[in-house]
Amino acid sequence: MLTVRNIPDEVHRALRARAALHGHSMEAEVREILEAAVAPEGRVKLGSILADIGRHAQLTDDEFAAFEQVRDKTPARPMDFE
Repeated sequence: MLTVRNIPDEVHRALRARAALHGHSMEAEVREILEAAVAPEGRVKLGSILADIGRHAQLTDDEFAAFEQVRDKTPARPMDFE
């Protein structure tokens, strides 16, 4: 929960107009603005990196199947902090 006080009227009006333009509530629009502001620029997600490695490796279906055979398929256990 976040409360922002003393927002100038012109900023409030601009936020309301921007939210309406995007079809969002003001709260949703501010949330989107904040998320964009703190997201690291040029961030690459782990899944994208792994997919890129797979493309560069050019594994055949047989090679991929070999990895699947030796992969541990045991479900992960939840962590116990006690």
